[in-house]
Amino acid sequence: MTNVPSLISIIVPVYNVENYLAKCLDSLMNQTYQNIEVLVVNDGSKDSSERIIQDYAQRFPEKIKAFNKENGGLSDARNFGIDHATGDYMGFVDSDDYVTETMFEEMLNLALKHQAEMVICNIQKVDEHGNVTQKLTQVPNMPEKIDLESNFSVFSDLSYFACNKLFKKELFKNKRFKKGVHYEDIQLIPQLLLACTTLAQTQNFHYQYLERTDSISKTHTEKGLDILKAVKDVEVFFQKSQYCTKVKELKDFQILEGVYTFLAYLAFVKDEDVFYKMSHQLEVFIQERNINFKDILNYSRFDTNYLLSLPLKKKIFYLLFFAGQKKLIRKLM
Repeated sequence: MTNVPSLISIIVPVYNVENYLAKCLDSLMNQTYQNIEVLVVNDGSKDSSERIIQDYAQRFPEKIKAFNKENGGLSDARNFGIDHATGDYMGFVDSDDYVTETMFEEMLNLALKHQAEMVICNIQKVDEHGNVTQKLTQVPNMPEKIDLESNFSVFSDLSYFACNKLFKKELFKNKRFKKGVHYEDIQLIPQLLLACTTLAQTQNFHYQYLERTDSISKTHTEKGLDILKAVKDVEVFFQKSQYCTKVKELKDFQILEGVYTFLAYLAFVKDEDVFYKMSHQLEVFIQERNINFKDILNYSRFDTNYLLSLPLKKKIFYLLFFAGQKKLIRKLM
């Protein structure tokens, strides 16, 4: 282990989050690991976010690097932060979320201890009063150190959020988030994982994901097709990766993200024409990959049948969809 402390670059994209930004930045300023730079990228906010950023930059000049740019979307803001980061490791925190004070200290220690290129922590969803609404365990039933060659099932089981992970800077040498799309995490993070040999994880729920009542993610449109496009991009990279022979795990990834994640989105599409158009695109996706009904029904995540583990309402929706009963689904929605 080097005697010089590793610098962690934490990238915080900001867009119209005046009600949440201070709590986010407070959680980063209060980290028990102090050798951090926090790159706060104001992506053309129209509210008072910029004033809050400047206040924190003046109070914490040794930690906060403030940037102001024209609006380009989440991916563009993150990429801007990556381009200006100088750390040995990188993390991403959304500006309406917050983290525990020990998050980056523990994750860095795990990265150094196991020489891991990526470290993962658990997430818990919270409401605007700080009440925990859901705990999202990321990698159950696996050791602290995960050798990808012998535990490659993690590729198809993992939730591909960017914000609950610590990355070695080198992973981003030739990689950036795709601009102008939704679900950019599904598009990029699997590609970064495919460049790794060792992961590490903690079972602590360090990342606090705020479920906002005004969140843009509540609007379900044709943008959901970006999920399928993201999976297709990962497929191309997979074929060139060191794990290209592990075809079972690729199919499982296609089922989890291309089928189940897409259906979870589709369940909230209100426009009937859009619903049928997106349904058709999913059917084409499934046919082109020779994914059959049995594959989907038998898909297991972390050794548990995924369909059986779902809430009853989702289970009914999925079974009706697989049975081709879309008109009945529309009546139930």
